[in-house]
Parts: sequence; C-alpha cells; structure tokens
Amino acid sequence: MQFDRKNYSPKLLKDVYEGLLRPRMIEEKMLILLRQGKISKWFSGIGQEAISVGAALALKEDEYILPMHRNLGVFTTRGVPYDRLFAQFQGKRSGFTKGRDRSFHFGTNEHHLVGMISHLGPQLGVADGIALANKLDKEKKATLVFTGDGGASEGDFHEALNVAAVWDLPVIFVIENNGYGLSTPSDEQFRFKNFVDKCAGYGMDGVIVDGNNVLDVYSTIRELAQDIRRKPRPVMVEALTFRMRGHEEASGTKYVPKELMEYWAAKDPIENYEQFLLKEKVLTPQWIKKTRAKIQKDIDEGLKAAYSEPVAEPDMGDIDDVYYPFKQKVVAPKAKKATSKRFVDAISDGLGQSLEKYPELVVMGQDVADYGGVFKVTEGFVDRFGRGRIRNTPLCESAILGIGLGMSVKKKKSVVEMQFADFVTCGFNQIVNNLAKSHYRWSQNADVVVRMPTGAGVGAGPFHSQSNEAWFFHTPGLKIIYPSNPHDAKGLLAAAIEDPNPYLYFEHKALYRSLSDDIPDDYYTTEIGKAAMVKSGTDLSIITYGMGVHWAMEVVEQMGVAADILDLRTLLPWDKETVKASVQRTSRVLVLHEDCLTGGIGAEICAWISERCFEYLDAPVMRVGSLDTPVPFASPLEANFLPKGRLPEKIKHLMEF
Repeated sequence: MQFDRKNYSPKLLKDVYEGLLRPRMIEEKMLILLRQGKISKWFSGIGQEAISVGAALALKEDEYILPMHRNLGVFTTRGVPYDRLFAQFQGKRSGFTKGRDRSFHFGTNEHHLVGMISHLGPQLGVADGIALANKLDKEKKATLVFTGDGGASEGDFHEALNVAAVWDLPVIFVIENNGYGLSTPSDEQFRFKNFVDKCAGYGMDGVIVDGNNVLDVYSTIRELAQDIRRKPRPVMVEALTFRMRGHEEASGTKYVPKELMEYWAAKDPIENYEQFLLKEKVLTPQWIKKTRAKIQKDIDEGLKAAYSEPVAEPDMGDIDDVYYPFKQKVVAPKAKKATSKRFVDAISDGLGQSLEKYPELVVMGQDVADYGGVFKVTEGFVDRFGRGRIRNTPLCESAILGIGLGMSVKKKKSVVEMQFADFVTCGFNQIVNNLAKSHYRWSQNADVVVRMPTGAGVGAGPFHSQSNEAWFFHTPGLKIIYPSNPHDAKGLLAAAIEDPNPYLYFEHKALYRSLSDDIPDDYYTTEIGKAAMVKSGTDLSIITYGMGVHWAMEVVEQMGVAADILDLRTLLPWDKETVKASVQRTSRVLVLHEDCLTGGIGAEICAWISERCFEYLDAPVMRVGSLDTPVPFASPLEANFLPKGRLPEKIKHLMEF
C-alpha cells in the first residue's frame, strides 16, 4: 500500500492515526462485551475504518455526515462522548435514543450526524434535503452520506442520486464497496465492475479510492468537498474495501474464500498506516504505546459511566416523545372579509398564505411549478415565490419525502404533493419508518406535510381513486387530516403546516371544483383534533369525514331522520370527547367512510365506542364502507363499490333495531 503524505504536517498525520485507532480499539472491546452478553448486537467495521475516519476528517465540523452501521469512526472522529455512545449501545436512557433504538440508529445535531434506519437506502434522500437547505440558504457546505454495495441496489439509491444530479445538490455519496451484501457476493448483486460506471448516466462525477488507504480517502474527499462548496453538485466516491468480520457477529464469514480474507488482511488500514508513519519517523513505538493507553483510559471511563446507569425503565416520555411538543394556538382571521372559494381554491389559498408566513417553507412535487400541479393548486406560485421554493421533482416519491426530513434537520418546512394519494406507496417507507419515528428515536422532528389528492367517484379506476388513510392511521408519530369543506380545507392545511410534526393531508378530488363556500380571505387556522357537528339530531349519530359528510347530509334529509352528523376532520388524533357526547345523546351510532370496510378507520372508532360507551347504546355500533375490492373504473361498478347506496338501508336497520 502506497501512502502519499503530500505536505501534511506531522500533527495531522498523528491525528489521523489516532482517529483510526479509536474505533478499532472500541470495536475490540465491544466484541468482548458481545460475547459476555453485555450488548445485544454488533455490526463490525474492522478493516473499513479508513473510510469513516478519512471522510470525517475531510469535512468541516458543521457539515452533516449520514453514516451507517460500519462507520463507528465517524462518531469517534466527530467527538461523540464515549459515555453516551456506550449507553446507546446498551439501551440506556442517556443514549441518544433513550433506549428506544440500537447501535448507530440515531442522530445528533450537536455533532452534525444523522444516523441510519435498518432499511439502508432512505438516508440518501435525507442527505439531499440537508444539501438542498444549504443551497437555498447559500451556505457553502458539503454533505456526505454513506451507503454500501448491497444497499446501493435499492430504489432509494437511484432516486437520491437522480434528484441530487437534477438539482445540483452538493452531496458526496460514499459507497463502501466491500464485496458482499451480508453473504451475497457482488457478482450476484450487480452486473457492472464499479459503481462509478453509473455516474455518466446520472450526469455526475465519480472517483474510486482505496478504502483502506486513509490518506487517499482523506485527500480525495477533502478536495471534492472544497470543489462542490464552490460549485454545488453531487459526486460519487467508491471506496474499495473489505469487511473482515460477519455482516453482524452471528453471521460469521465462512462463505468468504480463505485466500480473499488473507489478501485483505494484508491490507489492514491501521497496520499499514502505522508502518508507514514509523518508517517516516512521524511515530515512535513509545508514542503509540502512550496513545493506546490514553484511548484505553477513555474507553474504560466511558464504559464505567454507562455501566453505572440503571437499565431503562418505562416512563411517560416513551409516549410523549412520539410527537414533537407543540401546543396549537388557533389563529382567527384579522378581517371579516370573506370570498366564495371552491375547495381547490381554498387549499391553494391556505398554502399560498403559509408560504408568505413561513419563508423557510418549500413546496415539492411532480409538475407543481410552471404547470401548477395536475389540479392547479400551485398555479402561479413560481411567479410569487420563485423556483427555489416551488420545486418540480422527478418521479422520486421516496427521495422527495426523505428530502423533507433532511430539510427539517436544517429547520425548514416542507409540503410534498403526491400527484395522487395512490402514488404514496412509492414513498411508504419514508413516511412510516423515517418521518413518523424520527422524533421518538432521536428527537428530530419531521416538519413535513404530505398533500394527498384522494377518493373515488370520478371514474379514475383502481390507481387514482383509493382512500388509503387507514394505511397511516396505524402509525404512531403521524397526524392525519381529511377536510370535507373549503373552510376547513384552508384552515386545517395552514394548521398542519404550522405544526412541526409530520402530517398526511387528504383532499377529496371530487370536491375540488364541485363545492364552494364563503371563507375568510385572511390567514387563519382550524383546531387540530376537534370534530365539527355539522347537523344535530337525536335519532342517531353518524360519524364520518370527507365525502361521507355530504352523503350523510343528503341521505338523512331524504329519509327525514334527525341525526347528529359528526365530521371528524382530524383522523389522527380523532376527537373522542365529541364522539362520546354524541353517543350519549342519541344512543345509536353509525360510522361511515369511503374507504373499504375491512380494516378501515371506522373499525377502530366502533371498537372504542363499544368499549367506552356501551352503557349508552340502544343498538350495536354499525359501519358502512366501500366494498372490499379495488376501486372499479366503470361508473355503475364504481357507484356500487361506494357506500352511499347502502347508507339508507343501514340507517333504517339501525333505527329499527
């Protein structure tokens, strides 16, 4: 292995050596603790330390790095305190996730680090978001994100690189190519020789480095970072290396040919660098011994502090920390002037006024810029707010949602438009595993609102008509809004944008241009979590939302039934107190929603009423929903699918019970 010391000072060369030694010595201790049962799992980076340490040293301390589970050297180089790091490994409360997540699944804004989740790919989009925020704020900073050769097969890899290239984002994508994805060798993972071969297709530069040569890694990334700070754009660094231990310790390495292990053992990044520095007379054996003793002392003291802490016990924080603490203050319009607006115009009004109120707010989605979105919600916004804040995106739902989280790390707000709610499946993982869990895991809120044009009744077939709110209702950490009228559409959207927690905001397409109302021209918000009583009666309670409100109003009027019609408006959290009060008043309850019946939100509401309000009931709690089929295209089939036609019979049955 050939090292080029260039004009680096002896101090820098020593710092690099100590940087390599620290993660290696910690790992050696962790492997002992693993065998003793004092930690539950370990993902070894032995043999790959030069990449982590070289990269971390090459960036400025206030530039974000997004490491993975073989990048212990990033954390140690960034000065993460050992007591907290070891507490994290042991699941103690003083760890960065308070015992709620393991190993390197955490971030720390103090040290400008954002950790991984187990799905490997999503952090690439998050890096794009941090870089976008830097670029919008004209901060000349680089962002660096790690992935492995196995993780680079995921769609998130392509999406993140594609968006970064299109938007000229200053991101360094480091691929640790260690030859195996767990036990699967590279020739069973991909059909190219090197990852940099992909760079031409993305329109970005790429370089290959010897991932075991720390000076090669350091100098390459340092120069690239300096360059992309001046001229923002993404670059790929493929670091060739090898994993000397199993994917995790239980996996072992029996699948690796012996000669391959021997070849890479001879390329150990620490032993080779140490011999080079000894030869250059930068180090002495005495200095090495003294440095090892100093590191061992730091490790021992950190472990002692972590061991002294009791095991994590449950407390209310485990529930309270699911959401970023936020207490809404409802904003009333300053003036009484109101104008008739369609549902779609009310949404546009709320979004536009929120963009005026929050200069840190960015809107992203397919065709949202000059075209104004397929439903014209953002029409004219480019002229008002500029292309930096109203951003057309490639068809990269996962990356764009990840960018929203990355923007949140930099204190920005995002509204992400799904062209149709059906397409959110392509970004499902980012929503339920990254946005929803981020604050609970490491106290980083996801200040993202995902707009979801939803619903059937417009002859759009199975892939443009689904009501998929129940998919997210089960996920702690999210909030869900589903307005039924223009007034709420504006006020609830503004309220969702104001709240620094992640929201799914559902907009029924059939209401966009069919429903108008006089709404205040000024900015205002509507209370989150509060249902609206749109009609009062004593015969029964119909609990519903969205299009169900209009079906219920029409049917009870036709039938001459005096019903409470309760518009939930907010689905997560939903208004239990108002529901209970209505049940007490009428003693008969029907839950109506457009979503398919089985597993819908109505099932949870019915179960809650049966458990908490049983003594007030004169009949079973009943439900009406769509058929348990995909949404059909032909109008007669679609009408039969939807629950409106079955609603009168269900009301009659409930009333006669």
